[in-house]
Amino acid sequence: MHVESFMVGPLGCNCSILADLDAKKAIVVDPGGHLDVIQARLTALGVTVEAIVHTHTHIDHVGATAGLQIATGAAAKIHEGDRGLYEMLPMQSMMLGCALPAFAEIDGSLKDGTTLHAGSLEVAVLHTPGHTPGSVSFVCSGSGGTRVFTGDTLFRGGIGRTDLWGGDHALIMKSLNEKLLTLPDDAVVVAGHGPNTTIGDERRWNPFLAPR
Repeated sequence: MHVESFMVGPLGCNCSILADLDAKKAIVVDPGGHLDVIQARLTALGVTVEAIVHTHTHIDHVGATAGLQIATGAAAKIHEGDRGLYEMLPMQSMMLGCALPAFAEIDGSLKDGTTLHAGSLEVAVLHTPGHTPGSVSFVCSGSGGTRVFTGDTLFRGGIGRTDLWGGDHALIMKSLNEKLLTLPDDAVVVAGHGPNTTIGDERRWNPFLAPR
């Protein structure tokens, strides 16, 4: 399992490439912008993109989706609960001051409990709503341990906002406690923005999650 993450787009979204380098197949998570940077990394790895997936459809997480889909021919996937938010990209662009990206052809096949594949790589989908109705997290385990890509649901020392379109504080807390905090303490959290952390560190030290 090869995993690399790097910041893209105007708001510094963490885009990740998950790859089976032997099979030369990959999954791209949250291509939020800088299409040229993402393509350069894929070319350097020599991989074919099997799927383009999104933790949610806020504009800073989908900025390069259409371009990457055209370049690779890969399917772009979201949770159906976020389709309405995706269709609101023009409003998001206006309110957040981001350039309006081209629309991609997306499917709503990311459902809780489903598994994505790229070569021998298996990525489990967890529906973790609250930041948005269709927010999901991706869990990938291999010889390097477990990584969970939480989008804007869980950050180092913080949790996602719930005051934007479709946000729900009670629901995000349910997602955190019943889905993400059930993962192993040593699972590495790759958040939608900012540095990595671990489930154990967030369980102990995150002020929104740690026992009072």
